[in-house]
Amino acid sequence: MSIAFLPPPVGNLYQAALGVRWMRAPLPFALDHVNVWLLEDGERTVVVDTGMDNPANREAWDHLLSSHGGLAAGGRIEVLVTHMHVDHVGMAGALVDRLGAQLHMTEGEYESVRRAVLEASQALPPRARHSFFRAAGWPDAAIAEPSLLQGGYLQSVSPLPHHYSRLRDGDTVMAASTSWEVIAGSGHSPEHACLYSEERRLFISGDQVLPRISSNVSVTFHEPEANPMQGWLDSIAMLRERVADDVLVLPAHHLPFKGLHDRLDQLEAGQHAALDRLRDALSAPLRIVDTFVPLFRRVIDHGVELELATGEAAACLNYLMHRGEAIKERGADGVDRYRLREGSASPLDAG
Repeated sequence: MSIAFLPPPVGNLYQAALGVRWMRAPLPFALDHVNVWLLEDGERTVVVDTGMDNPANREAWDHLLSSHGGLAAGGRIEVLVTHMHVDHVGMAGALVDRLGAQLHMTEGEYESVRRAVLEASQALPPRARHSFFRAAGWPDAAIAEPSLLQGGYLQSVSPLPHHYSRLRDGDTVMAASTSWEVIAGSGHSPEHACLYSEERRLFISGDQVLPRISSNVSVTFHEPEANPMQGWLDSIAMLRERVADDVLVLPAHHLPFKGLHDRLDQLEAGQHAALDRLRDALSAPLRIVDTFVPLFRRVIDHGVELELATGEAAACLNYLMHRGEAIKERGADGVDRYRLREGSASPLDAG
């Protein structure tokens, strides 16, 4: 259910709830913003997510800190990052350094940032990346191109400090004069931290639950046999059980909303519908790149979208293989082809 919110102008703050103020950090994409939540109690501010490290966002933070001096002086500042993606972690290191702040992250996300920065700084992409995309059916010209995701990561994330405060699932964070339970999800990222205030009926969902779009769930070349789609679906079930339906959801993108459980149902149903379309298509052997139209209902053949679609299609295929529904065979050309296992049927057919 939508709520009558208007988003704050870039670099300004709106009150979203008691003790929670809302900033929008600019992004240079079609999705042009990420929501930043500031949990305040008069003596301490916990900044949840930060936006990318780029000139537009640095200007937005400069404006915010100069217009709201209490953030920069007279009170303790802490930075909490939900997960590793550039629009969430990008400015974290710069803010920690500038404000003398403490950084809070889960171990899975902190270490993923450090690995991504290290790999992006290498002069040549690793051989494993070439093998992964060749197996997916990419043409040689696309394989030879540098990874836009890797290159963009290095340019958009300020260096993290070498020390941080580790968040664990089930931990309690005190902020905005209330307690927040850390709820760690997976699928979209390794150990995504959400925050739930049962007392205030507030849920900071990051990218784990979004009101208008579904988050990317991808396999990467680091772990080509991984099954993040199972983690994503398990996380949906876990959130339905642990978080009340009547919360106000404060997501990373778009507007706050109510109706968490309905949205979780929509995300789950949409994913299962895509998996059923994939099952239908796998009546004949397909490369990963051949599954884009059944899964996403459009042609995807270049740029960052090609890399993201490849990762998500691999996640769907790995999910079916882990369930024993599909098999993979690698040809002499180094390309994998997937098909349904003989006798396998859609779970809907089995009922």
